[in-house]
Amino acid sequence: MRKELGLAVLILVIGCIVALLQPRFISAVNLFNMANLVGLYGLFSIGQGLVIITAGIELSVGSMFALIGVVFVDMVVNWGWSWPLALAAAIAMGGVFGAIHGFLVARVGIQPFVVTLCALLIYRGVARYYTDDATVGFGYGGDFDTLANFATGRSFGMPNSFLTMVVVALVMWVVLHRSVFGRYLFAVGKNEEAARYSGISTRAVIASAYVICGLLAGLAAVFLAFYTNSIQPSAHGNFYELYAIAAAVLGGCSLRGGEGSILGILLGTVLLQVLQNLVNLLGIPSSLNFAVMGTVILIGVLADQHLQKLRAARQARAVPAGAERPAQAVAGSSPKP
Repeated sequence: MRKELGLAVLILVIGCIVALLQPRFISAVNLFNMANLVGLYGLFSIGQGLVIITAGIELSVGSMFALIGVVFVDMVVNWGWSWPLALAAAIAMGGVFGAIHGFLVARVGIQPFVVTLCALLIYRGVARYYTDDATVGFGYGGDFDTLANFATGRSFGMPNSFLTMVVVALVMWVVLHRSVFGRYLFAVGKNEEAARYSGISTRAVIASAYVICGLLAGLAAVFLAFYTNSIQPSAHGNFYELYAIAAAVLGGCSLRGGEGSILGILLGTVLLQVLQNLVNLLGIPSSLNFAVMGTVILIGVLADQHLQKLRAARQARAVPAGAERPAQAVAGSSPKP
């Protein structure tokens, strides 16, 4: 909880500084737009965070948005599907992609980086081929107006994307922090071999994390499609996976696995949006957005390494000289198969 509190204080400090430099930061319109983006980015960042907790990575989120987005537009505009069916199909597509990644990582044994990097290229290429590299859009009217109004509208004065993220975050908080499955996720991320020897079905746990990430990516793809109102398959969702990774790392998810929290991921998402808003409001060239994001990820990784060293030093001081090493440390020193 210490990390989350420090992150919340940092967000408040940066927010106050930006508000003093540019009063438009606290205008109702700007706060609403920022909340909308926090909701959108938070949805798929939560899924990314779960994968990172298992010591994995998901690099294909942005390409998923492109492929799921163009198929979703086709379903509601050209195929005449009702919006509930199209929405369910879009989410299911994300789940299928996640299941494929989970199978290749957990069962076949391919490195997560390789699996999801290949998926990034495959999904982007298929999306471009599917539309002949043309931009697709919803047009006007149609049965999907109800879904469009929900995706871009507001309830109780808040963007529906933000409220949806809150609901998803509450559910995933229970799953991660108050369920046996959540404890398994942390155990697998800390030491997969030790978790397997303790009777945990590590393959099923890892695959489940990728499936959940895919399902949330499918849901976020629908919100993003209506947010942009058109999809250019060569650029739609580009680098969004990096936003999710940055939000998770800033929120306390260690790239080594075994650490993280839902609240931290949400706070990391908020911090990223505040920083992006700062870039826009202060007139800094938008081309520096990625430079800011890269710097943020680097700082997060450096901070994680520093904390790991401090923790290791503290544990070393706690063990008396000549005493037997803890069982967990011995298990953690053995190489993974």
